[in-house]
Amino acid sequence: MKSALALAAQASPGGMPAESPVDMPEQDLHRRPPREHAAKMTAAVLFARIILACVALGVSAYGIYQMLQVVRFASMTLLQGLMIFFFAISLAWIAFAAGSALAGASKRRDAPPQKLRSGGAATITALVMPIYNEEPLRTMTSLQAMAEELTRIGANRSFEIVILSDSTDADAWIRETLAVDRLRATLAGVMSVWYRRRWQNVARKSGNIEDFVKRWGGRYGYMIVLDADSLLDAATLQGLRVAMDADAALGILQTAPVLIGARTFFGRLQQFAGRVYGPVVTRGLAAWSGDSGNYWGHNAIIRVAAFAQSCGLPQLSGRKPFGGFVLSHDFVEAALMRRRGWKVRMTTELGGSWEESPPSLIDLAIRDRRWAQGNLQHVKVIDATGLRFTSRVHLGIGIMSYLSSPLWLILLTIGFALALQSHLIRPEYFTQDFQLFPTWPRFNAQLMVNLFWFSMAVLLIPKAIGYVRALFSRRIRRGAGGVIGVSASVMLEVILSALYAPILMLIQSRHVIEVVRGRDSGRKAQRRDAGASTWREAWNFHKRHFLLGLVTTIIVWFLSPPMLAWVSPALLGLFLSVPLSRISGSESVGCWLARVALLRTPEEAEPPRIIVRRQELQNSAAALPRDGLWHLARNREARWAHINGNLPRPAEPRGEPNSHALTAEKKIRDARVLEEALAWLTPLERIQVAGDSSLLAQLALLPEAPRPSYFI
Repeated sequence: MKSALALAAQASPGGMPAESPVDMPEQDLHRRPPREHAAKMTAAVLFARIILACVALGVSAYGIYQMLQVVRFASMTLLQGLMIFFFAISLAWIAFAAGSALAGASKRRDAPPQKLRSGGAATITALVMPIYNEEPLRTMTSLQAMAEELTRIGANRSFEIVILSDSTDADAWIRETLAVDRLRATLAGVMSVWYRRRWQNVARKSGNIEDFVKRWGGRYGYMIVLDADSLLDAATLQGLRVAMDADAALGILQTAPVLIGARTFFGRLQQFAGRVYGPVVTRGLAAWSGDSGNYWGHNAIIRVAAFAQSCGLPQLSGRKPFGGFVLSHDFVEAALMRRRGWKVRMTTELGGSWEESPPSLIDLAIRDRRWAQGNLQHVKVIDATGLRFTSRVHLGIGIMSYLSSPLWLILLTIGFALALQSHLIRPEYFTQDFQLFPTWPRFNAQLMVNLFWFSMAVLLIPKAIGYVRALFSRRIRRGAGGVIGVSASVMLEVILSALYAPILMLIQSRHVIEVVRGRDSGRKAQRRDAGASTWREAWNFHKRHFLLGLVTTIIVWFLSPPMLAWVSPALLGLFLSVPLSRISGSESVGCWLARVALLRTPEEAEPPRIIVRRQELQNSAAALPRDGLWHLARNREARWAHINGNLPRPAEPRGEPNSHALTAEKKIRDARVLEEALAWLTPLERIQVAGDSSLLAQLALLPEAPRPSYFI
C-alpha cells in the first residue's frame, strides 16, 4: 500500500482525494448478523463482573431490607410503598456505580503490543474531525499541533487529516476553508489535509461520518475520530495504531480523554473532578466490559472495514424525538460492532488524550439536552436482536443516566408528601375492627437517618477511591498542590457538587419530560470559549429553580423545622441557583482558584508539550474575517482558495431550481453597492452565494458605498 503523501497526488479537485467507495449497508436491528470472531471472556473480566454484581446486589438488598424496617410492612400505605420502590431503583443505581469503581480496582495494567505486524506501517490512518459551525482557529491549531508531534516521532507519513464540515453558517464555512488553506500550506510536504463540506446535513454527525466512509473509506485502514475540542499526543496516536494492528479482531479502541483548558469556575470544577475521579470510572468500565466495551464518539480509533460492515445506522421507527435518525450514535455503533463479533475495548493505559468542557452551567445544560434525547432514544435499540448482554447494559446505563434525575425527584416528592400527610392528617389509632389495642403508626426515625448516611457513603465510594488514588499518585499529588491541595480541592468539589446536584436534577428532569412530550432538541453549535452568563440570563434560566426552593423551604419550615435541617443541602442549591449559575462562567473566580492551587490538575501545573504548542499557535494565528462574503468579494486570492477548496455543489434536479439561489442572484443584480447586497441576503441565500463561483464573481464586481466626506 502506498504512503499517505504518495496517494495525495491522486487527489480530485475540491480538497478531497479521489473517491474510494466502501459498501456500508443499513443494519437490520431485528435480524442477527453472522459473527466475524468468536467471543472469549478472560478470568480477569469474570472476576470484575463478580465484584460488580456482588456489590450492586448486596448494597441494594441491604438498603431495601432496612427501608422495610422503617415502616410496618403489614400496614404499609400506598405512598410508603411508592417511596420504597423508587428508593430501591435509586439505591441500585448508585450501588452499580460503586460496584463498578470497586471492580476497577481489580484491573491489571494492559500489556502493550510490542510492534506493528508486517505491512501495518503502510496502512493510512485518517484523523477525522467532524465540525459544525465551530471556530476554525481552535480546530486547525489542534490538528497542526498533532501533525507536528507526529512529524517529530517520524510517524507523519502514516496519517492524513480529514475535516468533515456540516456548517450551515456562511461566515463559519468561509472561515473554515480559509483556515484549511493555511493549514495545507503549513503542512505541505508533511501531511495531507483534506476538507469536505456537506450540502445536506443528513443524520447529523453520524451521517457525516457515514458519508465519509462510504465515499472515501477504502483509502484508509483506520480512522481516529476527533471532536472539535479533541487533542491527542503523537505517542498516543501511534499507540492506537499499534494496538489495532496487533489484534486483527479489534474494531474500536476507546481512550479515556482528560479535560484540559478550563478557565472558568465551573469548567475548572469539572476538570478537577474528571482528573481525580474519571480514571476510577473508566478503569471500572474497562474492567467489567472486557471486549464488549463502549465508544464515546471521539478520541477513539476505529477499523474502517469493520465499521462499514457493522455500523450502517437505520432510521428508527416512529416520530421524533424517539424515532428518526440515531442521535447518540456512538453507543449504538459500539453495540453493533460487538454484535458482529468485533472487539470493542477501552484503554486505560494510553494517556495523552484530551478534550474540553462546557464553560458554564447553562452551556452544560444546553449540551445535556441533546445528549438526553439521544440516550433516551436507545430504548428503541436496547432490544435489538443479537446484541451482547454487556452492550445492552451500556445502552441501559445511558438511558438511566438521565432517568435517574426524575426518579430522584419523584422520590423527594413522595417523601415531602409523606411529611405533609403526617402533619396534616390525624392517624387512626382504633380501627372499626374494635381491636383491644391501638394500631400505633410506625416510622423508625433513627433507622431512617442511618439509612441516609449509608446511601451517602455508597454514593461517595467512587470519589473516595479517586481521592486515595490521587494521594498515592505522585504526578497528581504534585500537580494539585500536594496532600493539602488535593484534600482541600476534593472537599471543595464535594460541597459544590452537592449544591449543583439539585439544580442539575431539575434540569435533566425537564429534559426528560420534553423528550417524552415529543420536543426535538434541534442542532446548535456548542460554545467552547469562556463566557460568563449575565445576571439576567441566569435569572431567566433558573427562576423556576429558585422559586421552587423558596416555596419548599417556607412550607417545610412551617411543618417541621428539624426536617428542614435534613433537606437543607438540596434546598440550598436551588435557593442559590441564580448566583451559582452566574458564577459558574466566571473566569476571575477560576483564575483566583488557580492562584491558590485549588481545583488544579497536573496538565495545568506542567502542561505537556503539545498543549503548549497548540496555545502558541492560537496566540500567533492571524484573525479570520467575521464577514466572510465581504472578505471573498474584496480578496481574489481568498475567493479562489474558497472555491478550489470545496467540492462542487451537487447538481440540482431538472425542473427544481433552488429558490434561495435565484433570489440571491436577483438581489445581487439589483444592488448598487456591496453593502446593499449583503444587507439584503438572508442566511440561506448567503450559503448559496458562498457555494457558487458565478454569484461570488457578481458580488465582487459591486463597488463599495462611498464614505461620507467631512470636508468641502
